[in-house]
Amino acid sequence: MEVRARAPGKIILSGEHAVVHGSTAVAASIDLYTKVSVRMPSVTDSVDGLLELQLKDMGLVLSWSIERLKEILPELHSSPSTFSSETLKSVAILVEEHSIPEAKIGLAAGVSAFLCLHTAIRGFKPAVVVVTSDLPLGSGLGSSAAFCVSLSAALLASSGSLTLDSNQHGWLSPGIGELELVNRWAFEGEKVIHGKPSGIDNTVSTFGNMIMFQSGKLTQIRSSTPLRMLITNTNVGRNTKALVAGVSERSKRYPATMASVFSAVDSISKELSAIIQSPATNDVSITEKEEKIQELMEMNQGLLLCMGVSHASIETVLRTTLKYKLPSKLTGAGGGGCVLTLLPTLLAGAVVDKVTTELEECGFQCSMVAVGGKGLEVCIDGQLDLEYRLMLNV
Repeated sequence: MEVRARAPGKIILSGEHAVVHGSTAVAASIDLYTKVSVRMPSVTDSVDGLLELQLKDMGLVLSWSIERLKEILPELHSSPSTFSSETLKSVAILVEEHSIPEAKIGLAAGVSAFLCLHTAIRGFKPAVVVVTSDLPLGSGLGSSAAFCVSLSAALLASSGSLTLDSNQHGWLSPGIGELELVNRWAFEGEKVIHGKPSGIDNTVSTFGNMIMFQSGKLTQIRSSTPLRMLITNTNVGRNTKALVAGVSERSKRYPATMASVFSAVDSISKELSAIIQSPATNDVSITEKEEKIQELMEMNQGLLLCMGVSHASIETVLRTTLKYKLPSKLTGAGGGGCVLTLLPTLLAGAVVDKVTTELEECGFQCSMVAVGGKGLEVCIDGQLDLEYRLMLNV
């Protein structure tokens, strides 16, 4: 039996950093995905008795014998709950045994989340788990959340905990109850990777569309018109924890000023949410709507600059897109990572080509994405599509 799941990445349209200080944030799914396949080996399979993890994009294959897992790991809860410090220490031993190359050491937390989730959901059972992704790591596009969501869904489906319509074929969307279960498990995986995640990333990846988030309250919203974004990856790595800490330090030094900054971000996010949901029935109203979204994103970028989380590479992207009258803003932690540029519906393709070429000449990577689409989808057994067969060389 084989089960696949795919979950989208995300962007933050408004509110990063300020959300930590009580402001509203608006986030949306994008049509770049992480895919996870779980295959249960037969008794004659060469990997019977092993739990194998194949990270295709990284060129890594890691495996553990079931006996070794039983020896090191305790029995875990079969319902979503925080993994204990003792469990995490035991998992760390199993990860360290593989001596992950220094250049790929950032993967260790993801491997730890994999071991925690697999053991808690499926127990000590052999499997071959294959992971591929369209999402660059550590760039602010929710790669870890998409991994945890798709992994949790594939594990749950392979254990019979997700109910899907067997009369349909291809990628299927689980029901609301199943999605909520997957989201709870994915959040526990995110905790293993990040410590104290907000829950925004895994929620957007699970349910898709858009959400408005404030002080733990999530509200789903939907755009009345399609939105397209150009995402520019600066390829500059960053330390998210350090950037978050820097904003907090600045807030302590200038409490009144930063409170005003966070309040302004809150207003921008709420107004952005209202505009996104507002109807637009013709080219004129669509253009007016898109211009307002651009203005609010540009205003949010100015406030992020006030927080001290911009970067020379981000400013280069901003200057480049403004040549074509396309305002942009960073997404995520800042300090590098990715930059968003809204592409208006009536924007000529030639203009998109020019700005993309100029950005790529700066050494950046560009992707055009649809915003606010589907969330988690699952595919079971013989419904392998040609693309996936080619990926697995079967």
